[in-house]
Amino acid sequence: MHMVADELAKTFAANRAVGQISLRAAKIGERTRCRELHERGSLRVRFPNASTDDLEAVLINTAGGIAGGDRFAVEIMAEAGAAVVAGTAAAEKVYRSSGSPASLSIRLDVGSGARLAWLPQETILFDNGIIDRRIDIDLAADASLVLVEGLVFGRSAMGETVMNGTLIDRWRVRRNGRLVFAETTRLKGPIASRLSEPAVAGGCAAIATLLIAPDNEKYNERCVEVVRACGPFRGEAAISAWNGLAVARLCARDGATLRHDLTTILAALNVPLPRLWLQ
Repeated sequence: MHMVADELAKTFAANRAVGQISLRAAKIGERTRCRELHERGSLRVRFPNASTDDLEAVLINTAGGIAGGDRFAVEIMAEAGAAVVAGTAAAEKVYRSSGSPASLSIRLDVGSGARLAWLPQETILFDNGIIDRRIDIDLAADASLVLVEGLVFGRSAMGETVMNGTLIDRWRVRRNGRLVFAETTRLKGPIASRLSEPAVAGGCAAIATLLIAPDNEKYNERCVEVVRACGPFRGEAAISAWNGLAVARLCARDGATLRHDLTTILAALNVPLPRLWLQ
C-alpha cells in the first residue's frame, strides 16, 4: 500500500506545473528596456509597447491556470530610474484542488528613482481551490510603487459560488530595508459564509487592494482626495494614508463591477493602465 501511495504521489508531482520568471529592467537613455530575462516552465513574458519610453511587461501562464501542487515564482527588478508597468494577459484562475496547495511567490525590487506599477488582472478562485501567495517588495528610499491585486470568488455570470476553499495571502513591503507595510489574509473552510459577514465583505464576491507607495507624503494625501472625489462607485471603496503609504480597499458583487471601480480609481490617479485591461 505504501508503495502504491508513493507512486501516486510521484505521478501527481510530475504532473504539476512549475513556472518562474526573473526580469531585470534598466533605463537606457530615455527609455526603459529589458536588461535580463529568465523564463522557466509555463511562465512567459512579452513586451508589447516597444514604441514607448516605459517598459510594459505582460505575463502569460501557458498552463492555463493554477491547480493544487503547482508552484510559480515571479521576480521583477526595476533598476535605478527605470519605469515598468507589469501585468497579466488574462485573469488568473485557481482551480479546485484535491488537497495540495498551489503556491505563488511574487518579489518586486524597485531601485533608486525607479517606478513600478504591478497591475495584474484579477485572480479568480474556484470552489475548493487552495492558494498560498506571498508578495515581497523592496523599495529604495526614493522609489515609487503602485500595486493592485483583485480577488474574485467564483464567476457570478456563470452562476458559480465558492462555498469552500483556502486563501492565504501574505504581503510585506520594505522601504530602504525597513518594514513599512505587512498584512496577511487567511480564509479557510466555508469561504462563502465568511464573505457574507459584514466585517469581511458583506456578501460581496470580489475584493481588491490598491497600495500606493510614492516617496512624497503630500502625494499620498492628494491620492486620498482624488479617490474620495472620483465616485460614485458601483461597489464600495475606501482609502486612507499613513506612514508614506496610501491604501484603498474595494468590495463588489462581481468581477465586472470590481474592474469598473478599479479602472475609475486608477484613471483618476493617472496610473497608466495596461492595454489588456481596456479590451
